[in-house]
Amino acid sequence: QNRKTKHQNLVCGFRGSVLHGLTLELGETVQILEKCEGKDVTFFPFVSQGIFPAGYVHLKKAVVTNRGQYETVVPLEDPIITEVTSTLQEWSVLWKQLYVKHKVDLFYKLRHVMNELIDLRRQLLSGHLTQDQVREVKRHITVRLDWGNEHLGLDLVPRKEFEMVDADQISVSDLYKMDGGRQRHGDSCRMPVPHHLFVNLKSFTYNTIGEDTDIFFSLYDLREGKQISEKFMVRLNKNGGPKNPEKVDRLCALFTDLSNKDMKRDLYIVSQVIRTGRMLLNDSKKGPPHIQYRRPYGCAVLAMSDVLQTISELKEEKDFVLKVYTIITVVVKMKLSHISPNSSSCAGLIISLQLLRGDMEQVRRENPMIFNRGVAITRKLGFPDVIMPGDIRNDLYLTLERGDFERGGKSVQKNIEVTMYVLYADGEILKECISLGSGEHNISEYRSFVLYHNNSPRWSEVIKLPIPIDRFRGSHLRFEFRHCSTKDKGEKKLFGFAFTPLMREDGTTLSDESHELYVYKCDENTTFSNHALYLGLPCCKDDFNGCPNIPSSLIFQRSTKETLWISTQLSSTKLTQNVDLLALLKWKAHPDRVMDILGRLRHVCGEEIVKFLQDILDTLFSILDDNTDKYGPLVFQSLVFIINLLRDSKFYHFRPVMDTYIQKHFAGALAYKELIRCLKWYMDRSAEVVRQDHIQEAMRALEYLFKFIVQSRILYSRATCGMEEDQFRASIQELFQSIRFVLSLDSRSSETLIFTQAALLNSFPAIFDELLQMFTVQEVAEFVRGTLGSMPSTVHIGQSMDVVKLQSIARTVDSRLFSFPESRRILLPVVLHHIHLHLRQQKELLICSGILSSIFSIIKSSSLVHVGQCTDWLTRTWPLSDWQGEYVSCLLSLLRQMSDIHFQHLLDNFQSKEELKEFLLKIFCVFRNLMKLNLILTSFQSSFGFFIFFQNIDFLAVLFINQPSLQLETLTPAKRKKVFDKYGDMRVMMAYELFSMWQNLGENKIHFIPGMIGPFLGVTLVPQNEVRNIMIPIFHDMMDWEQRKNGNFKQVEAELIDKLDSLVSEGKGDENYRELFSFLLEKIEQETWRETGVSFVTSVTRLMERLLDYRDCMKGDETENKKIGCTVNLLNFYKSEINKEEMYIRYIHKLCDMHLQAENYTEAAFTLLLYWELLHWEERPLREFLHYPAQSEWHRKEGLCRKVIHYFNKGKCWEYGIPLCRELALQYESLYDYQSLSWIRKMEAAYYDNIMEQQRLEPEFFRVGFYGRKFPFFLRNKEFVCRGHDYERLEAFQQRMLGEFPQAIAMQHPNQPDEGILQGDAQYLQIYAVTPVPENIDVLQMDRVPDRIKSFYRVNNVRRFRYDRPFHKGPKDKDNEFKSLWIERTTLILTHPLPGISRWFEVDKRELIEVSPLENAIYVVENKNQELRTLISQYQHKQLHGNINLLSMCLNGVIDAAVNGGIARYQEAFFDKEYISSHPEDTEKITQLKDLMQEQVHILGMGLAVHEKLVHPEMRPLHKKLIDHCLHSNHNSTENQPCRHNLRWQRITTIYCYFPIKNDK
Repeated sequence: QNRKTKHQNLVCGFRGSVLHGLTLELGETVQILEKCEGKDVTFFPFVSQGIFPAGYVHLKKAVVTNRGQYETVVPLEDPIITEVTSTLQEWSVLWKQLYVKHKVDLFYKLRHVMNELIDLRRQLLSGHLTQDQVREVKRHITVRLDWGNEHLGLDLVPRKEFEMVDADQISVSDLYKMDGGRQRHGDSCRMPVPHHLFVNLKSFTYNTIGEDTDIFFSLYDLREGKQISEKFMVRLNKNGGPKNPEKVDRLCALFTDLSNKDMKRDLYIVSQVIRTGRMLLNDSKKGPPHIQYRRPYGCAVLAMSDVLQTISELKEEKDFVLKVYTIITVVVKMKLSHISPNSSSCAGLIISLQLLRGDMEQVRRENPMIFNRGVAITRKLGFPDVIMPGDIRNDLYLTLERGDFERGGKSVQKNIEVTMYVLYADGEILKECISLGSGEHNISEYRSFVLYHNNSPRWSEVIKLPIPIDRFRGSHLRFEFRHCSTKDKGEKKLFGFAFTPLMREDGTTLSDESHELYVYKCDENTTFSNHALYLGLPCCKDDFNGCPNIPSSLIFQRSTKETLWISTQLSSTKLTQNVDLLALLKWKAHPDRVMDILGRLRHVCGEEIVKFLQDILDTLFSILDDNTDKYGPLVFQSLVFIINLLRDSKFYHFRPVMDTYIQKHFAGALAYKELIRCLKWYMDRSAEVVRQDHIQEAMRALEYLFKFIVQSRILYSRATCGMEEDQFRASIQELFQSIRFVLSLDSRSSETLIFTQAALLNSFPAIFDELLQMFTVQEVAEFVRGTLGSMPSTVHIGQSMDVVKLQSIARTVDSRLFSFPESRRILLPVVLHHIHLHLRQQKELLICSGILSSIFSIIKSSSLVHVGQCTDWLTRTWPLSDWQGEYVSCLLSLLRQMSDIHFQHLLDNFQSKEELKEFLLKIFCVFRNLMKLNLILTSFQSSFGFFIFFQNIDFLAVLFINQPSLQLETLTPAKRKKVFDKYGDMRVMMAYELFSMWQNLGENKIHFIPGMIGPFLGVTLVPQNEVRNIMIPIFHDMMDWEQRKNGNFKQVEAELIDKLDSLVSEGKGDENYRELFSFLLEKIEQETWRETGVSFVTSVTRLMERLLDYRDCMKGDETENKKIGCTVNLLNFYKSEINKEEMYIRYIHKLCDMHLQAENYTEAAFTLLLYWELLHWEERPLREFLHYPAQSEWHRKEGLCRKVIHYFNKGKCWEYGIPLCRELALQYESLYDYQSLSWIRKMEAAYYDNIMEQQRLEPEFFRVGFYGRKFPFFLRNKEFVCRGHDYERLEAFQQRMLGEFPQAIAMQHPNQPDEGILQGDAQYLQIYAVTPVPENIDVLQMDRVPDRIKSFYRVNNVRRFRYDRPFHKGPKDKDNEFKSLWIERTTLILTHPLPGISRWFEVDKRELIEVSPLENAIYVVENKNQELRTLISQYQHKQLHGNINLLSMCLNGVIDAAVNGGIARYQEAFFDKEYISSHPEDTEKITQLKDLMQEQVHILGMGLAVHEKLVHPEMRPLHKKLIDHCLHSNHNSTENQPCRHNLRWQRITTIYCYFPIKNDK
């Protein structure tokens, strides 16, 4: 049947456990070839076929590209959905590895992000989102994808509009910029990002108030001592819950528009607690319960500096607890430690904080949950740093500061409450024009809190007055003062009032300052029904000065001793406090003052100007129309001032307001003539005027001046049907001539002129779009070319001016004008000319690279010109440029856009082959630097030109193959598949090219030997078999060519070994590389030099094995023992098999450093001694090597000797250091260097003292067998003897070894392993303790030698080690097992004695003997005699002082064993007649044993005599016990076992001890 191809995705994994089943993973793509009985036959992954259940897949629309063996399936869905799918598949593998590697924190974070991505992907697939929602979801997806890829070490994807860019559809320069290339020419002005503080009141815990409570939150600047924000108000009932039930869990506010400067202030969150109830909280008698007073309860503060870092790092709310302190007034300047908390209260506020960033629209989008909770927007007092267009405000902030009042004949001070109203001109109280804080509704009447018995209250309470703009003029504030009595009636008696109008007579509002208001007397009967009765009175001192004649018969009399202080701050976009601004807006009322009014505009605050921007501009142009000749220059200056004001970052976002005004509201049709005239006049005077500040300001305003000029001309043209067009064009031509004149001036001697030119160049590219409205593209391009061409063609006009010039060119290239092909043909030559000047001088390379990048991003290959020139300029910047990335992207963009015609044109431009060769060599240097090659050729002589040329080509090919990005084995599976499907394995293609080039060299090959061995060897280290098979014949060719020329291939051999060592040490090569040269052996078999070739290849293969082991140990988390063992193995190989002295010395020092790091000082000394032995006491000069300076051989050997002696000292092996001291002393003595001789002799003497005085521990030795093929080569199926650490016993050593080889299995028996274990695919460790067999027996047998000395020789310089295994041969005697107890004695002989250059050495030879029971008895008794004799001698010669426990224990052990059967068992076993008659060959040994026993009797006698002499009185009972045991043993022997020859007693001092011994004689 016909097969229809379908592409489906797995929705469920399938294990493929059935016959022909295909194992599939979730999300993989399969191609359906055939469907049969519910099962699909598939072709996946395009190399494997199999079956799987049809229900396991989901059909998706897709497009198949690159059909064939490497075809790719691209689903027809949103690319970002496809990316999420593939990324999640890739992450799933790495995610599990995080858990295995114990990266638990990242494991859980990644899981959370993956779940989020799955949910976001589901939202996209649903298809129910709006375009804005889709865009937001994609943004969230890309943020999470980039986060995960970065933390997992994967590639970051360049994106455009949240989707991956297609590298084939975008220039390399643009791709580099997306990938994080350095930012080019200056940043545009960016709006500062505001901060917003979210505050959420979670609870207020208290137990003493029991009344309704108002809590106010605000931000306070401690350094400036003022509140910087509105208040957020929360009203709670007496139970602590919200007074409004709808606000449960909604008590939150957002303090907005905090700038970066605000965040650096010394800010505090201040919380004021005001209760509403009785006058005194704890006295129910003070005041009736129906009268409510606002009374201060306490405050809480939280320093932002303590919490800012915490809330900045978190993306969620963080809880904080604020302790409420009961104080009368809020004194934030006092530290918390100085404020005493209420001991009877446990009041506290629990709030949560979160810091948000961005403009309000962004914050609303990103945090919808916050705004859904009805958050209260709490603004700053005053305008934020950035005033947004359309941000209409009309808020007056009033601070009720303080008051001074009379006592009024009372014995106690008053309880004063202030009531405030906002009244309109007609006396009507304005409703809901007072706000105590955000979060609550506005009110019509304000009542202050009451301070108990205080005639000079300090309230400092901020009230917001959001008065409608139409009610502001004519309105005033009235403050009424009442005394709150605490008597039974609880009356509030009115005793005075104050007032202030909100707007002055000149039309300005109340100024932002503190105001001292007059207090007028009144009583509780005063109704204020006629407000005109007091509005005519002066409200303050300034008002009083304006009304000098006030009749004294008025109804209200001022209380001269009473005053109220308030302060105000206006935040309004509609009202102004500036007189000059009002005068400008109302200029027609004073036409004679226009000149002065225009001149004073510069003194108006910027905030006031932007608030009234449109009105001011209309006024300016109306003044210009009124009298152009008279007011033109002043209007021009004012316009320049306003335009430059909008360049400030605080007002930058008012530029759209200006643009809107120009397009829709500007009506000055004749203004362009005066603007052009003034602008030209300013430019023409730039060469004459010394002070050019006003000219520079005009240059900075050039963009908007041209906007006004062009719009004005458009309006005039519409009104007049295009009249005066020629005059307009002529005026523009003349203006550009003035621009060129300014730029052509020599500014090197005039700093002011430099600033003028810089201002002009900075603004110049911004006028292109305006000119395009009136002129054709070609005309504008000619204007620009002429202007750019007028700039000096030098690069020494000053660095700052160079930068400005190039930045202007860069903005020209980035402009819309440059995007037109017809303009590029005009502009490109002059742009490239200026770039060429700087590239040739290596000046401002970063900006030049940015310009070139922009050019290549725009230009298409069909329109590319000046290719040869561009290429030449680019190569001039190498290798000096610090900005290689930018220039590489430019060069690649250039090469990518060049067609065959361009390449041919480039080659045709060269006059000779020498020029072409030099150019190509430059290009090669560029690529070589790009690919990080350190081999920079310094000579380009023509005689070596051919070889240099081809050597560069070879180097480039080698570098290309070794590029990290091409090593497919190191890539993740997903990335490897993408690269391979699109490009194949480019290393293989380049290897064929390299082989072809080598073959084409012919007889010239010999010139590249041995120089190219290293690079070619580096290629073979690439883990790709095909590449290796291509390259191996080249080495055979090299050996053959050198054999022909020199009769040997020593150069190839030496270079190959050197490069192999360095390359493998760098981490290159893999396990398969061990078999690399097997193919080379086949070719060598056919050569006449086969024998030397095979020997060489075999040696190199063995070296390769050791180098790979060394590399694996060094790069992994291996223990020091492994690294040391591997290094020793390699070091010995270099010395014994290859004889490469320099490499041998290098590894000596590597090994020494490892020993020092592990604190193996003795081994470090022996290691360094190897190098010392290679040197001679001669004056031969030695070159600088490793860390050694250039010096004579004598001095280097002397320095080494001192260092070795030092290491032996630290390792407490002074016996090894003493001979070196002697040799050094002989040298010093021969040179009459007595100072050094004295020093070395003193050191030698000190070493002798150390030997006798310092305690040294005898280490234990352990035999270790490494069995199985899983061990590294240098350990595999070998056995070693290891010198243990101090205090290390067998169990500890076993644990250490198993820790170093966690996969190893410990063998529980000492038997030799069988072949199954040796060849097994596992690791087996066999460990047991061994006993050293000393080499220097003579020292150990000398009685007078101290044990400290003998101890050293027992365990040092030991090459033989013994291990005894007891076994029974023949029938076992139950009564006496000594008769059949044989010993299997294994002696291990090492390759080197211990200690040496390692703590362990390999066993070179094993000797196995069997010891008979009699021989073993002789060995035991002999050793015990020697031990006793040594111990007794030490006590006799007072080498051991004080404590005689050692002697007591030793005597007790021997005597007790004799009594309880030790010696007796030997007598029974070997002195028996039956044994003697049956073993006549043992007669001499039996006699030897008897003599040893007799000797032991004498030794014991001597020991008991010494013991009696030295024993402490308290230990006499023990001594008596030993004597009794001797006597008892002798008595039993004589009674039970009579013998013919009784041993006589031998008197030793006063003690006689005898032991009967059976004797046949």
